Amino acid sequence: MIERKNLRYTVIASTPDGGSTFTEAEIGLAERTLAVGVPAMGVGDMSSTAGVSYLRSEGFDSEPHPAPARQWVVMLRGTIEVTTTDGECRRFTPGDVVLAADTEGRGHTTVAVGEPPFEALFIPTAS
Repeated sequence: MIERKNLRYTVIASTPDGGSTFTEAEIGLAERTLAVGVPAMGVGDMSSTAGVSYLRSEGFDSEPHPAPARQWVVMLRGTIEVTTTDGECRRFTPGDVVLAADTEGRGHTTVAVGEPPFEALFIPTAS
């Protein structure tokens, strides 16, 4: 039996004034059997394009920047703090999913927190 019916994630979105802000979104999970002999699991579709990247860094302190592409960021190891131009700061840890969609304007800042390394998957998305 599936405990969660949705995958919750954070969106870093551009604002009309050229800034950025956080919003919340969800992907619905459907119970699906993916292979014979494996129990049904909660499965949700995440749009993507080719070119998944694995990123590993000892530090990740940035100047304000927009996302280089609309992309999913799936945290694997370490902790980062992201601050949007409206001043809100959030921490993301292993297992967190973020959609970096602020591809225009001033963007956001990212700072590594705690023990390195920082590891994440970057998955470009068209929509």
